[in-house]
Amino acid sequence: MTTAAAERGRVAAGLRDGLARLVREPLGLAGLVIVAVIVASAVLADLVVPYDPIAINVRERIEAPSLAHPLGTDQLGRDTLSRVIMGGRVALHVALVSIGSALAVGLVLGMIAGFGPRWLDNALILGFDTVRSFPTVMFALAVVALVGPSLNTVILVIVVTSIPIYARVVRTQTLSLKGREFILAERAMGASGARILTLHVLPNVIGPLLILASMDIPGVIAFEAGLSFLGLGVKPPTPSWGSILNDGLALIRNTPG
Repeated sequence: MTTAAAERGRVAAGLRDGLARLVREPLGLAGLVIVAVIVASAVLADLVVPYDPIAINVRERIEAPSLAHPLGTDQLGRDTLSRVIMGGRVALHVALVSIGSALAVGLVLGMIAGFGPRWLDNALILGFDTVRSFPTVMFALAVVALVGPSLNTVILVIVVTSIPIYARVVRTQTLSLKGREFILAERAMGASGARILTLHVLPNVIGPLLILASMDIPGVIAFEAGLSFLGLGVKPPTPSWGSILNDGLALIRNTPG
């Protein structure tokens, strides 16, 4: 059996073992099902929403939950369930685009900082520390005040504040690999820095980075919802979980029906 085939076998065995443990844990399986349903509803939102999420129907405003409107309607008669589903798509879009962009840029900068000359490493670290020295919420408020609230503004804030986190993780991993025997052997054979980073460093640092990025997705969704709740995120009438909560808070003392 070749080395590649053996590696594929180990990966498949690990996946089967992880799936078996998940099935034996009811809470873990329930969590997986809930996450899968939310992601599927966000991806297929156009197909599963029962009503237009931004269509106004004043005659049916603030209705109680019913068969026609399982989650009721808001102050403009818009179906709440439809808006929640479409809000999930907005949250997933913000999370994937911002985390993906920050991960890509942080990966490149981190490898350059760890593998490059000392002066470049110091300059990049100074830039990372400068960005991270600002509280994320205060930085977001400053950016929104300058360019105005929008979906792109939220994504920009998340990308800028997340790049240093990923870059520092990659830099640390790169520094630990820089003195390894296989890296030194490649350099002795005249391999370029780009080849070493692409073929040897990247496969060894991408795993921990993907785990960190997956753990950051819930925080990014909550951050987007928080900005939208304050009116500093997604602009109306685009549905967002934060703006839906804000609308509900304003009418929390009103009895539906």
